[in-house]
Amino acid sequence: MNIGILGLGTVGGGVVNVLNKNQSEITRRSGANIQVTHAAVRDINQDRICPTDHLKLTQDPFEIVNNTNIDIVLELMGGTGLAKELVETAIKNGKHVITANKALIATHGNELLALAKDNNVHLLFEAAVAGGIPILKSLEQGLSANKIEMLAG
Repeated sequence: MNIGILGLGTVGGGVVNVLNKNQSEITRRSGANIQVTHAAVRDINQDRICPTDHLKLTQDPFEIVNNTNIDIVLELMGGTGLAKELVETAIKNGKHVITANKALIATHGNELLALAKDNNVHLLFEAAVAGGIPILKSLEQGLSANKIEMLAG
């Protein structure tokens, strides 16, 4: 499975480093060869915190969401304008989307989730909620018989 990243700053670069470091374990657990192949950046010549020799870099993020060879899009650029348009395009193109964008999920989450459902893809955003604590999947799957009305703290 090929991943395209929108934004290769501190978070995006960190994701690439973690995926590279844990590649064999990820492949073993998932049974799939998951690799970051493309990244959209503001400045191709900027120094990065991750190796980019194996990535196709572009300054046009629509190259990522419209690329038929990319299966998963990681939206790590932030904001709600362009990010929303890119996420919508990716979903309409049949790509799964993962985002850490709190503002995007807070303002357009329901709309984007409905669009993802209509296009039979996943929109995952656990990193945008509860400070990255892996709680959403536990709540969804482990406590599915309970009705949770609020989380606070």
